[in-house]
Formats: sequence, structure tokens, C-alpha cells
Amino acid sequence: MKLKTLNDLFIHELKDLYSAENQLVKALPKMAKAASNEDLRAGFEAHLEETKTHVARLEEIAESCECKLTGHKCKAMEGLIAEGSELISEDADEAVRDAGLIGAAQRVEHYEIAGYGTARALAECLGYDDAVKLLSETLEEEKACDEKLTELAESTINAEAAEMSDA
Repeated sequence: MKLKTLNDLFIHELKDLYSAENQLVKALPKMAKAASNEDLRAGFEAHLEETKTHVARLEEIAESCECKLTGHKCKAMEGLIAEGSELISEDADEAVRDAGLIGAAQRVEHYEIAGYGTARALAECLGYDDAVKLLSETLEEEKACDEKLTELAESTINAEAAEMSDA
């Protein structure tokens, strides 16, 4: 896809996010299965449902912009998921693995926050008010997920992992 206009760039961003979210739909069940902490597992499962909603919102935006979101692979998300998969396969204490899973998940969230922020800014500039609204909703959910992960790490999981270091 040649990027000649700001609209072309906007569609490129939507395709990237769509690919990223669809990859995440496949990865989150594996992350949930690997989590030993029940709150972390439940968080991954809840975010899976939220991620499916994100995919649907992107499809709604694409329909209103009369564009297709397929045919693009988000290499960044592919790499982030590969790193998370490596972590899952490591020989690690459960609490330490959970702390690592939070880090991997937060890298994903930060990537998505950047992507949705960019797409929203482009939509604002292009006057796509409905897209701005939908992208803003998703952006706020991604930020909330990141905050929940931080809270879980700081309130429980990192302390449990630190106890393993003392043992």
C-alpha cells in the first residue's frame, strides 16, 4: 500500500491495529493458561473478551471508511507475542513467570496505546468523528488494562516473585 495521503496512513494504522488485535485474540488464551495467579488469569480472560470488542470496533470503522483491514501483518505484535511465548516456555517459578507475563502484557498494552493514540489523532484530523469516538473507547480500555496490570504486579505478584529470590 502506497501512503500518498493522510487517509492512506489512517487506513494503514487501522490495518496494523486489526492485525495486532487478531494476533492477541490467539495469544491471550495461552497467556491465561500459563498464569498461575488467579487474578492474573482472570485478567487475561477478561481482556480477551475486551480484545474481541476492539476487533469489532475496528471492523465498524473500516465499514464506515469503506476500506478492508485484511492483508497486513503487524510485525511488532508478532515480535511481542513471540517474546511472551518464549517466557512461557522458560523453566521458571510460577510467581516469577507471572511477573514476567505482566511485563510482556504491558509491552503489548503500551504498543496498543501508541497505535490507538496515533489512529485517533489521524481520525480527528480527517474529521472521522465516529472513528474518533470508537478509537477513544478502545484507547481508554487499553490504558485501564495497563493500570490493572501495574496494580496486580505491585500489590501481589512482584512480592510473591521476590520471595522466590529469597528462598
